[in-house]
Amino acid sequence: MNNAVLKTQFNLEGVSLFRRGKVRDVYDLGEFLLIVSTDRLSAFDVIMNEPIPDKGKMLTSLSKFWFNHLGSVAPNHYVGTDIIERYPVFRQVSSLVDGRSMIVKKAKVIPFECIVRGYLMGSAYREYLKSGTIFGDKAPENLKKGYKFDEPIFTPSTKAEEGHDENISFELMKSSIGSLAETLKSYSLKLFEEATNYAITKGIVIADTKFEFGIIDDEIIVIDEIFTPDSSRFILKEDYDNGFVDKSMDKEFVRNYLSSIKWNKEPPAPTIPEEIINKTQSRYREITKMIIGN
Repeated sequence: MNNAVLKTQFNLEGVSLFRRGKVRDVYDLGEFLLIVSTDRLSAFDVIMNEPIPDKGKMLTSLSKFWFNHLGSVAPNHYVGTDIIERYPVFRQVSSLVDGRSMIVKKAKVIPFECIVRGYLMGSAYREYLKSGTIFGDKAPENLKKGYKFDEPIFTPSTKAEEGHDENISFELMKSSIGSLAETLKSYSLKLFEEATNYAITKGIVIADTKFEFGIIDDEIIVIDEIFTPDSSRFILKEDYDNGFVDKSMDKEFVRNYLSSIKWNKEPPAPTIPEEIINKTQSRYREITKMIIGN
């Protein structure tokens, strides 16, 4: 665990802490922000005590790849990863920023998470088992876990600074932010389509994902991270084709462990065994290599 970064606190001239999220530490650079992806792990909206070593570097590498790859589909906040070249003051803490940080534009955050689901899994599957509906809509009987929807569905949720996010209807989202909701839905579905088309060529099924958006000068942009194992559900196509829909290559592996020990999903977080940490790290590393090639 010696190479893991749980928290950063820079005492550098011209640099101040902007906010500390569940996984990322954000610093104010004046014109831009610096996002440092730590190795903290959040599950069920609770931060675990144990880190996943190098997770932040993998999240940063994947987000950088996807922001560049999908920039023509929707504008985003990514500026660059050449932190020390732009801001030499960070040379003093290069071991904490190299590979796990990106410079981004400042944006006003839209307080919703935009979730797109291509397959019947997660909370959608749990609702289906309980009531026969998928986010309130009556669904056909006898659908299996991992069923592929005819078209991906958009299911927004609230974005809580503390506590749990809550799934809401698209209509409720529209009543809160008006026509802006239609743009968020359109961007989310287009991004999901482009990313899933690319991922399948790499042998990966993206079952679902979430996006966050912000506004700069009346322009809606993608912020935070995209298509990482923290924000998406990945399944190897070979596993999916063979019916192994539970063998995900993402944070769901940790969630499954936490569910198996009957944790109540409230703080304090339980201890994560080293075996689970190592297997989670291996999953993140394999997906990163498959998507970006190194």
